[in-house]
Amino acid sequence: MNSIYAPASQQDLSLDEFWMPFTANRQFKDRPRLLESAEGMYYTDVEGRQVIDGTSGLWCCNAGHGRKEIAEAVSKQISKMDFAPTFQMGHPLPFQLAERLVELAPDGLNRVFFTNSGSESVDTALKIALAYHRARGEGTRTRLIGRELGYHGVGFGGISVGGMVNNRKAFGVQLPGVDHLPHTLDLERNAFTRGLPKHGVEYADHLERLVNLHGAENIAAVIVEPMSGSAGVILPPQGYLKRLREITEKHGILLIFDEVITGFGRVGSPFASQRWEVTPDIMTTAKGLTNGAIPMGAVFASDKIQDAFMHGPDGIIELFHGYTYSGHPVAAAAALATLDIYARDGLLTRIRDLEVYWQEGLHSLKGLPNVIDIRNTGMVGAVHLASRDGAPGRRGYDVFEGCFWSGLMVRNSGDIIAMAPPLIVEKSHIDQIINTLGDVIRRTP
Repeated sequence: MNSIYAPASQQDLSLDEFWMPFTANRQFKDRPRLLESAEGMYYTDVEGRQVIDGTSGLWCCNAGHGRKEIAEAVSKQISKMDFAPTFQMGHPLPFQLAERLVELAPDGLNRVFFTNSGSESVDTALKIALAYHRARGEGTRTRLIGRELGYHGVGFGGISVGGMVNNRKAFGVQLPGVDHLPHTLDLERNAFTRGLPKHGVEYADHLERLVNLHGAENIAAVIVEPMSGSAGVILPPQGYLKRLREITEKHGILLIFDEVITGFGRVGSPFASQRWEVTPDIMTTAKGLTNGAIPMGAVFASDKIQDAFMHGPDGIIELFHGYTYSGHPVAAAAALATLDIYARDGLLTRIRDLEVYWQEGLHSLKGLPNVIDIRNTGMVGAVHLASRDGAPGRRGYDVFEGCFWSGLMVRNSGDIIAMAPPLIVEKSHIDQIINTLGDVIRRTP
């Protein structure tokens, strides 16, 4: 039996039974990295070591850790009412939460459908898009278009429109009628760009080629992340998102933004669509919605989307879709408390005052061994490392692991080191993150 002594609980902890997600289980259990508590910008592991959080947990703890307001809201609600259905029933909290979210959302996205995760938000958005066209009498619009290197969760809809090969190749046939735009990572022209890259707007024009191939009347929606986080912080070239919006509007195709990572202040506005001034028809969110405290997601849609369903007798269910936990009262309480923190502390726009400092810190790592690119926007950054011959991803993993044992938590996507610190970050924390990462890169062959 694999086990590790856990000082806080004073008991042996078996590591055998839990099949860990997105993890090399055998490798992890040989030398586990176990976290026990968290406060502010820091985790504490089971050995009592402090680890600065360079990734907001998993892109979700935007307000930092240990927020007592959220804990108290959850405790109060679970004592008052632990669960209530939202199928043909209701309770006040999701209605209150939806109203608050619409106040933050891009203009025109006035309807909110609750889910439990980013994966569910994506599958919900895809189903809404397909059903929308059918409701309008354009049932031939069934084709979906994603993008290479895109990440849209792990449901069959999400992996079908997603473009990360390891998330797709083991699971056989996915949704039919799916195409992919080319990714926008262009190291030859854009390496070491500060902010959004200058070159690559023309990648959006590949959508016109797909329209010419299939016919606009057969395409339902295009889904992209404004910034691809999980693939290693792949940024939209200047003008790229606006070009996509122009092409989709021209052909009556819905545009879906997956803002599961970029939502709730990550790039300096409540949502990336506001920072980059492009409003989609549908927008998916999760993660920062509850500061990671309780699983929850939300899909935003325009009035025209929902209005298309509101026909026929009033007693007919308009959309046969939903989840047992849609609008869960405890999750909604956590989300409302999170929004209060964001508003009180100005976190949804706070990083605009720090993004240049963050940018300069990241780009100070240029010239270190094996660093072939550095990318940044808002409070997100990536250091792209050259792959070792015959061992792609190994150098990135070694840097990731070395950072952890040096007191810094980062993410590695292959040989890309990705970072997205909580929005409460201060300059001293940025210094610590950059200095630690630089030291580890220098000593990693």
